[in-house]
Amino acid sequence: MSSALVINSGSSSIKYQLFDDDDNQLLAGVIERVDNHNEAIKQLLETMKAKKSFIEPDVIGHRVVHGGERFSKPSLITKEVLEEITNLIPLAPLHNPGNIAGIEACLQAFPKTPQVAVFDTAFHQTMPASSYRYPINEAIAEQYGIRKYGFHGTSFSFVTEKTAEFLGKNKDEINLVILHLGNGASACAVKNGESFDTSMGLSPLAGLVMGTRSGDIDPAVVFYLNREAGMEISEIDNLLNSESGLRGMAGNSDMRDVMEASLNDRKASEALEVYRHRIVFYLSGFAGLLGEVDAVVLTAGIGENSKQFREFLFEDNPLGIDLDKRLNDSSNAEARTISSETSKIPLLVVPTNEELEIARQSRMASF
Repeated sequence: MSSALVINSGSSSIKYQLFDDDDNQLLAGVIERVDNHNEAIKQLLETMKAKKSFIEPDVIGHRVVHGGERFSKPSLITKEVLEEITNLIPLAPLHNPGNIAGIEACLQAFPKTPQVAVFDTAFHQTMPASSYRYPINEAIAEQYGIRKYGFHGTSFSFVTEKTAEFLGKNKDEINLVILHLGNGASACAVKNGESFDTSMGLSPLAGLVMGTRSGDIDPAVVFYLNREAGMEISEIDNLLNSESGLRGMAGNSDMRDVMEASLNDRKASEALEVYRHRIVFYLSGFAGLLGEVDAVVLTAGIGENSKQFREFLFEDNPLGIDLDKRLNDSSNAEARTISSETSKIPLLVVPTNEELEIARQSRMASF
C-alpha cells in the first residue's frame, strides 16, 4: 500500500492531507503561524509518523496558485520547473512565494520522493483567445503576460469529472456553468468538458463578489483613489483584496453572518443583492456563450452547504432554473439534483475535493 501526500503551503500556514491508493483520506491537518517552512515540514512529518494510519508517501503533490502560460498540466518538479514557478511570482506575489517555500522544504525532507506541482491555472489553458485576451496593446500584453488565467482550476476539473459521472455522460460531451462559491468565488463555463471561460482573470481579484475581494470594478477606480484620495498603490491593493466584497459592504466576510444580519440590516441586505446580481450576470453570460447547457453546478463552501443562500440565489428563476425547495433542504453530502422536473436547466450540487484532485493528478504525473 502506498500513499500520496498533498501540501497546500501558504505564507504563514501549511495544510496537508494524506490519501491511500483507494483515495481514502488517512491523515489531514494544518500547521498555523509558520515562520520557517523547513521547520514546519519537519513538524508535519513528525506528526504524521506518530499516527498509526501513516503510510510513507510515494508522491507529494503541491498546490501552486499560478502557472502562467507555461504550465497546462501537472509537472514533475525539477530545478527548471522550480525556476519557472519562481519567475511567475510577479503574477501571484501573495501566493507563489509560500507555495515555493513549501516545495523547497519538502525537497529537503523527502529528497527521494517524486514531487509534483499542480497549478490552479492549468485547467483554464484550454480557453480560446476570445476568452483570455484583454483588449490592450498587444506588445505590452505579450511582454508582461497580461491576460486572463483563471483560478480554482483543480476544483473545476474535479467537479466537471464528477458531474459527467452523475449525468451518465462522457466528460467531453458536457457543457456546464460551475459556480465555485466560497470565501473566494469564481464561475467557469465548461464546453465539451474543458474550460471555455472563467470569471477570475490575471489574478484572483476579478469576477464575482467575494468575502473580502471586490471582484469586477471599473479600472479607473484605482487611478481615481490614487489621484483624489492620495492612496498609495499598496493601499488600494489591500483595499480591493482584503477590505472589499462582503466585508467592505456589510462589515463581515462570512456569508452565514451576512445572511442572518440581512433580516434587519440594510447594508447586509444590499450586499447580498450585489453578490447575487454579479453571479446571475456571469451565469447568464456564460450560458449564452455555451448555447446549450447540460447543468448549472454549485460547489465549494457556500454552494454546497448554504441551502438558504441557494434558495435566495434562484428565487427569481434565472434562465428558467426552478429550484425545488424540498430537494434543496436535503442534507445529502453527495452529488445531487436540487431543481424541479420542470426546470429548463438542471441545477446540481456537486461537492468539490481539490486535495483529492491534486493527489490523483500527482500520481498520474509521477509515473
